Amino acid sequence: MKRRIQKKYLILILAYTGLLLLIPYVFDFGERSIQRAKHGLQQQQQQSRCSDLKNAVELLWEHGYKVDGANGTEPPGPGAPRTHIYLHATWRTGSSFLGELFNQHPDVFYLYEPMWHIWQALYPGDAGSLQGAVRDMLSALFRCDFSVLKLYAGSQNLTTAFIFGWKMNKVVCSEPLCDAHQRHRVGLVQEDRCAKCPKRDIRELERECKKYPVVVIKGVRVLDLSTLVPLMKDPAINLHIVQLFRDPRAVHNSRLKSKQALVKESIQVLRSKKHSDKYKRLLVPNNRMNRAESYVSGAMELICDNWLGDMMLVTNAPPWVRRRYQRVRYEDLVLHPAEELQKLYRFSNLSTSPELESFALNMTHGRGYSSDRPFLISSRDAKEAIYAWRERLSVEQINQVEAYCSEVMRQLGYPKHGFSEQPPSDWSEPIKFYVL
Repeated sequence: MKRRIQKKYLILILAYTGLLLLIPYVFDFGERSIQRAKHGLQQQQQQSRCSDLKNAVELLWEHGYKVDGANGTEPPGPGAPRTHIYLHATWRTGSSFLGELFNQHPDVFYLYEPMWHIWQALYPGDAGSLQGAVRDMLSALFRCDFSVLKLYAGSQNLTTAFIFGWKMNKVVCSEPLCDAHQRHRVGLVQEDRCAKCPKRDIRELERECKKYPVVVIKGVRVLDLSTLVPLMKDPAINLHIVQLFRDPRAVHNSRLKSKQALVKESIQVLRSKKHSDKYKRLLVPNNRMNRAESYVSGAMELICDNWLGDMMLVTNAPPWVRRRYQRVRYEDLVLHPAEELQKLYRFSNLSTSPELESFALNMTHGRGYSSDRPFLISSRDAKEAIYAWRERLSVEQINQVEAYCSEVMRQLGYPKHGFSEQPPSDWSEPIKFYVL
């Protein structure tokens, strides 16, 4: 009798022990199943997005942007040997530094963010109309026709002081328009000296523009590359494009740092996808205390979508388009400034010099990451600028960016944080592009 009771207790103890061991396994299995399901859903969404982009881009070239009918041949060359370049970037990718490398060249007529005037005048208008206005302005500016700015000047007199960024523009601050700076001297323009330059009529600036063999315009308000394709087809412009990319996590970190200054721009970026329920929700953040951060985060997701679309557009473009297009990673530019400068100038039909290479090197070997004025062009510590996001972003923020920018990061060669705790030893690996 006693033995049977002991046997029952032993069976109960064994059953209870087995149950205790089984419960954590069940919970762990369920959690892993959920994670696998989420991962599978993310992969499915990425594949669906890539497939949709590919189909849209193929239709774009097939029906909209082919030249001379169906064969996509290169349009005739321009009447004059003149190079027109658009620096295609978005906010906080290092575009001011890239633009300054062209501003320093004595053979370049450089305009910094002229589309800012459109943005100010049309906000918060329809994003499609805004992109059309930006394209029309670029078409006029590349022809050295600055009268288009009168549409956005209001009651303000149209002078050299109207051009956004004029206090650091070497053409505006050098002879014959002003004697604050010597055009052939390499070095940042002193804003306080340039601010004292007399205001010249815009027609004088037009005459100067026509003297230069290379015209470069830098902008962050062209939301996707397809906006510029008609200008590439125009033989009178013969447009070349340099597109700047940067690690999305670093871009997000920098945008969050400047989030109050970028609220208006972020909302306009989100309006470009206003017909999507997904982005409509992003336009109405739930937490009013984090409204600015919500807008900036939502815009960052859309920027990665636009980057992916741009890469698809070029991958499926005719050969003549790819010959006029160059990709640049910010990390390559600041870690190997001399080499990247030579590539940029060669693409732009410009010659380099030891002074220009030294300038690029000095601008990337400063003492700090940035100043209290995030849009100020100054000498920075390149490595700190590249890796600052590792210390400033939370794990949740990093995971979020890596989730919705994973395909862009893969194509541009940016490893995910979880795969490597140390920064890559060499960012100069050739960029690999994949046909999706």
